[in-house]
Amino acid sequence: MPKTLLVTGSSGLIGSEVCVYFARHGYAIHGVDNNQRAVFFGPQGDTRWNQQRLARELPGFTHHELDIRDRAGVAALIKAVRPSVIVHTAAQPSHDRAAAIPFDDFDTNAVGTLNLLEAARHACPESPFVHMSTNKVYGDAPNSIALSELATRWDYADPSYANGIPETFTIDQSKHSLFGASKVAADVMVQEYGRYFQMPTCCLRGGCLTGPNHTGVELHGFLSYLVKCNLEGREYRVFGYKGKQVRDNIHSLDVARFMHAFAEAPRAGEVYNLGGGKANSCSILEAFQLVEKLTGRPQISTYVDQNRAGDHICYYSDLRKMRAHFPAWDLTQSLEETIRQIVAAWQRRSA
Repeated sequence: MPKTLLVTGSSGLIGSEVCVYFARHGYAIHGVDNNQRAVFFGPQGDTRWNQQRLARELPGFTHHELDIRDRAGVAALIKAVRPSVIVHTAAQPSHDRAAAIPFDDFDTNAVGTLNLLEAARHACPESPFVHMSTNKVYGDAPNSIALSELATRWDYADPSYANGIPETFTIDQSKHSLFGASKVAADVMVQEYGRYFQMPTCCLRGGCLTGPNHTGVELHGFLSYLVKCNLEGREYRVFGYKGKQVRDNIHSLDVARFMHAFAEAPRAGEVYNLGGGKANSCSILEAFQLVEKLTGRPQISTYVDQNRAGDHICYYSDLRKMRAHFPAWDLTQSLEETIRQIVAAWQRRSA
């Protein structure tokens, strides 16, 4: 019997990459997506193009037009498919947008995740359940770490964090944004189903997940949106911290590779900080320089003195736990190569 993968948010950046990667490894793919990104972000967030690409390129790809808030619909689908692996990437992904739509945010991120977990517990409790969480579960607590201000970036002054933020870092007593709070609820629930029901679950606390198939918008998709602004000669707004705020960036292919590694050797109730680590980190100012180098075009920008609520000044992931648990996995896509692919993808889409 062929292995089956069910992916929520299958038309998004990570979901679509996972579909392609697992299909190459012999899985029959069931994608769940209702283009809610276009509702959250308007026409520029539309992902139908990606759904059509998957249908065109993946033999046997089955699309399910389903909202994960539909509890009965989710239960019926998972019971019918009984997937070998579930990868849950569907979400309301913007901490700025969440404040304007708190019920939609929580119902999608927290309740939608619970709907999937409970459906899986009844239909296929032995199937690995991989949840795309976020580093926003730590809220702004990383901002309490002593920092050094360098010419183009902030960095940790405390040597305890030389490798980045570990999974043991506190999630308490910090400002998360409503998005971060709804993702905390989902994250803890995924862990609890692993521990309480002994289900093979994991939470991947992502940094900046990116790649050529990202439909970046101002409120979500830092590198993709920055490249789009550069190529179109549009203004990019920098929010606070002198543009020296740091993010670690991981290519969607390396995310999919880790999910596959976990599915092959799952654990119960695990947590991993999934990012590019210090090697793939950059500030906004440094990203401007990298993009300008690759496109030959100046980056037009304006500075807004007010930073985004709950935003990290400096964040990059400590990858040592991931590498220890899955030593065959490591990053394969450098930051510069990732940006080069994003530039080429936007150029193709606008041609």
